[in-house]
Parts: sequence; C-alpha cells; structure tokens
Amino acid sequence: MADGATLAAPSDAPAVATADGLPGVPPGDATGELITSGVLRAELPADASVQTTVQRARADIRNILQGADRRWLVVVGPCSVHDVDAALEYAAHIQALQRDVEKSLLLVMRVYVEKPRTRLGWTGLVHDPRLDGSGRVNDGLRIARTLFRDVNAMGVPVATEFVDPMVVSYLEDLVAWCAIGARTVESPLHRQMASGLACPVGFKNGSGGDIRAAINGMTAASAPHRMLAVDDAGRAGVRMTAGNADTHLILRGGSRPNTDRHSVHVASASLARERLVPRLMIDCGHGNAGPSGAQAVVLEDIVHRVHSRTEDMTHVLGVMLESHLEEGRQLFVPGVPMRPGQSITDACVGIEETGRLLRDLAAALG
Repeated sequence: MADGATLAAPSDAPAVATADGLPGVPPGDATGELITSGVLRAELPADASVQTTVQRARADIRNILQGADRRWLVVVGPCSVHDVDAALEYAAHIQALQRDVEKSLLLVMRVYVEKPRTRLGWTGLVHDPRLDGSGRVNDGLRIARTLFRDVNAMGVPVATEFVDPMVVSYLEDLVAWCAIGARTVESPLHRQMASGLACPVGFKNGSGGDIRAAINGMTAASAPHRMLAVDDAGRAGVRMTAGNADTHLILRGGSRPNTDRHSVHVASASLARERLVPRLMIDCGHGNAGPSGAQAVVLEDIVHRVHSRTEDMTHVLGVMLESHLEEGRQLFVPGVPMRPGQSITDACVGIEETGRLLRDLAAALG
C-alpha cells in the first residue's frame, strides 16, 4: 500500500476500503467541504516509477491507435471496484499475464471507481466507498487515488471511466486511458473534458447502438474548448483545453450486437470519412454480450476470426473485457457486506478464464 493511506473499514461496516483524516476536512464527512485536488495530489503524489508506467502506457496506446505498434490494446478488469484488496490481487494476475502475452497484447486494467446509472444504484467507490449510502466522497477520492497509484506502482497501467468531470483533476495524472460511456457520450461537458485530457480516450456508441454520437464526440474532443472548471486550489474559473487527437471508437452493441464484420467495416468507413482514427475497439460486454452476458463467447468469436485470417481485422485495435477474480455477479444490498472478488454491478468473466481467453487471442495475433 502507498504511504499515508488507511484502508481498513470498521468491523461493523461492509468489507470495503475507507480513509479518514484528510487535512482540513472533517473525518468521514459525507456532505461538507470537498478536499481540493491540489491538496490530495500533494498528499498522495505520483513517484517516478508511477509516472513512468503512466507515460509509457499512454505512448504505447497512441502508437497502437496509429498502427505503429501492431499489438492489440486490451482493457480488462472489474466492471467496478468495490474492494481495494481484491483489486490489487487482480492487478497482480494482470501483471503476470502481461509477461505471457507482451508480444501481442498491451493489457490496461479497468479500475472503474465511478458508475453511471440508468435509474438508481450504487454510484461507485468515489461516491459511496462504504456501500451504504453514506457518501463520504472525501474518503472515496483518497481511496481511489491510493489504489490508482498502487496499481501503477506494480507496472500495470490504469484505465477508468470519468463520469463526474469534477473527479478528473483528482485522478487524471494516474490514468493511461479513459472511456466516455454510452450514457454520457452525447454530453457536451464530457466532450469538453475529453478535449483537455492528456491520455487517449475511447468513446462508446450510444446505448441504442448508433455510432453517430460517438463520432460527433470524437470530433468535438479533437478541438480546443473553453470550459468552466475548478482548479487545484478549488477556485472556479475558465479553462482552455488544447484538443485531444488520441480518441477512438468503442463498439459496445445496443439493441443488437455490433461485433460482426459488416458493423466493424461500416464503423471504420464512417470514421475515415470524418478524418478520425479508422480503427476501433470491441467491447465484449454490454449490448454485444446479450442478455446472458456471454462475454467469453464474443471474445472466442473474435479469436476465431483473427486466427482464420479470412477477414481483414486491421480495423480493430483491441477489445474490452469485464473480468474479476470470481465469475458472475452478486446481488448488491446497501449496508450488507459483499464478497470482495466478485462484481456487484455487471457480471464478469473469472480470472482463470480471462487468462485462457487472452492467451488464445495473443496466440492468434502472433
């Protein structure tokens, strides 16, 4: 664990990590003053090894987007993190697996600490770290930053989805890649946010399956913007973003899957017409996995297509897979202790099957 982090919960609380005692903030305060990103980043800085992991991964991902690096990018990990120790155990598996597949795949771990909800539900480790509705956002921000730092220190790059733009300044220096999700892909605020990020950004197609919103988002993110923002000292102001050229499309399905050859080629052609990177990532979950959540079936089909060489797969730059220590998901009940290594949001592929699938993909690409 990083120095200065307290990651133990009281014995009568759910089995999740918490942290109290932030400077100038009442311990455990759920609704009071928010710690500034400048204070938190100074308290939990990124050392040289962490910075090296982040910068190297960002550069590698950019090279994959442009085709200079022939490996595939694989964003893999829990649908959401609700337990720090389980996340670090998972990261150790990814660290070992990367050595096995390094010639064909670049693995970046999903460390998702915010969760967008269609209606209601747990909103993630940042916003409710105790899983009981108590909030404690200051605790959540500190836990999330400590976790991001610890995963990077293992040499495992971090991927996340930024849901609340306010969270960006607390974590962005530790992120190698981020996603704009299907629920926020049409949001002007998220497009402006993406234009100011230093990391590559994947835009998912809308929840109905239409890729137009994602393409519009990528175009908007490539341009400079003036946006209202809060600086590291907590002062409101106007920020000028530089524009982000390192964006790509993620096919995540919708009313029907869009992993097939026709969907991939149509999407690539649409990107090319807009002078955007004509290569894309395939999400093995969500609308592509169908009601049964058969992510493994989706990835096995991709492996077969790569291995058979009967289809031009150069338009595909990688895949996303929701994976955890244990397969499946558990029912989330606020305030009730959850098993640490099984998802409390979307169902995940177990770590053993994840290793098999990614080794098969690496062999097919090899």
